[in-house]
Amino acid sequence: MTTSPFDLSNKTAMVTGCNTGLGQAIAIGLAQAGCDVVGVNRSEPTQTAEQITQLGRRFIDVRADLSGGNDVIAQLLQESLSQVRTIDILVNNAGIIRRDNAIDFTEQDWDDVIDVNLKSAFFLSQALAKHFIAENIAGKIIHIASMLSFQGGIRVPSYTASKSGLAGLTKAMANEWAAHNINVNAIAPGYMATNNTEALRQDEQRNAEILNRIPAGRWGSPADVAGPCVFLASSAADYVNGTTLAVDGGWLAR
Repeated sequence: MTTSPFDLSNKTAMVTGCNTGLGQAIAIGLAQAGCDVVGVNRSEPTQTAEQITQLGRRFIDVRADLSGGNDVIAQLLQESLSQVRTIDILVNNAGIIRRDNAIDFTEQDWDDVIDVNLKSAFFLSQALAKHFIAENIAGKIIHIASMLSFQGGIRVPSYTASKSGLAGLTKAMANEWAAHNINVNAIAPGYMATNNTEALRQDEQRNAEILNRIPAGRWGSPADVAGPCVFLASSAADYVNGTTLAVDGGWLAR
């Protein structure tokens, strides 16, 4: 019997920021496809751990503040590899946002967002790429980008810069690492029904404006991102390099 190209059995994925929302759905989706999961979070991901364990997969809980730089990344990688045989997949999902007019935006709000969303994604990817190459692993790196990888947004300049940067890094890393059998790609979620968008969904006018722009006619759910992530993590995507896949219900096509 031929194994499905989407089967991730005997693989281990590291997912950052998986205690709620998109990260949680991605981690659970990868586990459903056969992955064990190393979850990197600042707080305890109780629900994520329980659901993955119920699927019969291992969940390794690693705590880290990704704004802490390379020392933190080295420590979390050492801790992770002390508990798993290897890591095959990295999903850079952790992210934060700060809102203010560009004219008033502070250096601290700029640095906070760039450090977590972009800097940590680069150096964690670098660390895992070194691991993949040293262990001769056909690794997969998936960045979670945004519609603001394509658009400017309003009152979120550092977030837009970070997500636009991730789209660029996806291409740059693919150019260098595809020759080492490392696939680097990104997913750009559209408007998703998560805690972060609850206020927008409760605003009747803004909710209607958003839905009118989405050809699918609905907000996305975190589970809508899990399937594309499984695809990019699997051997079915072995010849997909440097792309940012929009999962947006057609938002960009409108």
